[in-house]
Amino acid sequence: MRTKILFTLLSLLQFSVYAQDKNPMPAIPASLPINSVKMGDLETFSEVKLELPIAKGPFEPTWESIEKNYPGEPAWLREAKFGIWVHFGPQAAGESGDWYARNLYKTDKKAYENHVKRYGHPSEVGYKEVLRDWNPTKLDPEKLTKIYQDAGARFLMIQGVHHDNYDLWNSKYQPWNSVNIGPKRDLIGEWAKACKANGMRYGVTFHHEYTWWWWQTAFGSDKEGPKKGIPYDGYLTLADGKGKWWEGYDPKMLYGIDLREYKGVEEKAHTEWSPPPAGIFSNHLGYAKWYATNWALRMMDVVKNYDPDFIYTDGTVQGPFTGDGTGTGLKANAMQSVIADFYNTSLQRRGEVNTFSIVKFRHNTNGTVNTEEFGIPSEIKKDQPWIAEAPVGDWFYAPDFTYDSGMMIRYIIEAIARDGNAAICISLLPDGSINEESQKMLKEVGNWMRINGEGVYGSHAWVIPAEGEMENGKLKMLPGGKLGSSQAEFKFDSQDIRFTVGKNNKLYAFCMNVPARNTQIKIKSLGTDAKHYGKKVKTVKLLGYKGKLKWKETADGLLIICPKNMPFATAIVFEIE
Repeated sequence: MRTKILFTLLSLLQFSVYAQDKNPMPAIPASLPINSVKMGDLETFSEVKLELPIAKGPFEPTWESIEKNYPGEPAWLREAKFGIWVHFGPQAAGESGDWYARNLYKTDKKAYENHVKRYGHPSEVGYKEVLRDWNPTKLDPEKLTKIYQDAGARFLMIQGVHHDNYDLWNSKYQPWNSVNIGPKRDLIGEWAKACKANGMRYGVTFHHEYTWWWWQTAFGSDKEGPKKGIPYDGYLTLADGKGKWWEGYDPKMLYGIDLREYKGVEEKAHTEWSPPPAGIFSNHLGYAKWYATNWALRMMDVVKNYDPDFIYTDGTVQGPFTGDGTGTGLKANAMQSVIADFYNTSLQRRGEVNTFSIVKFRHNTNGTVNTEEFGIPSEIKKDQPWIAEAPVGDWFYAPDFTYDSGMMIRYIIEAIARDGNAAICISLLPDGSINEESQKMLKEVGNWMRINGEGVYGSHAWVIPAEGEMENGKLKMLPGGKLGSSQAEFKFDSQDIRFTVGKNNKLYAFCMNVPARNTQIKIKSLGTDAKHYGKKVKTVKLLGYKGKLKWKETADGLLIICPKNMPFATAIVFEIE
């Protein structure tokens, strides 16, 4: 036992030394005038091969090796279908919706106004003070996991680090983390424990790849008014912290460095979301390599210590560090390295690779899962596993969100009818609690799932996703975007039908509303002339109804008479065999 303890201590010490000494931030060259340097050419720049301590196994840090060795979509993801997106961190403190940390340095934003009122001017009190003061005392992962489970969720997506660069775990490579600053809690550790105790699959999400251009607003200043020209706190140095509460914490490790010398960076920093023009930060190649290495090591740290079922990287292009889009700045094999390490670790730890990696918006690649943010494809999408993702209101809390279980349920139905999964964000309050409106909404979703889950869990798409009313030549669908009043108030009727095939091989037809009692439903795609089904219908049941239905198979549709008692909500589901 003493030998084992000694070995463990030595291992931890070795890992700590690696974290502190093996990847020090290099010297940063002096900043040049804003917008004076052309980005390096993306096409002629050779991909940087990072030197990372990848776990031993068959997966090597190349897409070819990952595709060759990955066994395919885990069975549990196909079974799960519905998850909750726990998109929560210190940016909730601003009560200003998404991207509060970036927008508090933009004078035309509500986040700036809210920050000045609550904390002070960002030249004096910046985002680092938000981190210092943030303490979600009512965050209870165990309680929340059970609430989500009761709502029918089978997996959780848990934010590990957002674009704000603040790690929500006991991070070895980022001192600005939730154990050192703010709540003094290992939040990912708490979520991991709660999920494992309750049999809930979970993944950790990472959004820090494009922090280095996302944070450029922190290096600016007010353009007018009494604080005109006074720099925001992004410019501060480690030496500036002497005698302050943040002494010993380098602001560069939080805000990054000033990159506004590159053409387009300053301009794009003041757009809603756009990344800088494609290219390489060629005056900062040493820093760029350090940055990509640190990015990867932080993800590998979570894999090593928290054993997630999947990992998630944000972006808009083929993957992190591509030199283009959200990957602007450097070309490197960081993503391939992290995935190889993750799958080799899974193989060592679990004896199989039943994990996956979400690389947002990447093309079909064996070994990755994709997402569809806000919108859902109009047609069935079977080329790769995918998860539709959307927030109720916004990705971080703000007042006056619309809370409606119907829009959640219909979003899930739209996704599964096209062979996808759905993960929905229910933003927590700044103190980590979940408001009554969200709890009521989730309870209603759970009630619906308990009745209709046979058509959801383990399902796959039928030969067509849907039938119903056409608008401008296209099938009427739930509107895309954040889930709010337009989705809650959107009207479907009894001709709007969605389909899945359950794991029992029965066909499920989802009527996107609750028809009036004794109403006749006609499912045109099941008419004998339509030739979609190819079998004679034997039975038709209404999930949640114990009586027998009146129904008739005809050339132009399957006719079903709804019972006189219809105590259902949102959408009804017919089981057809």
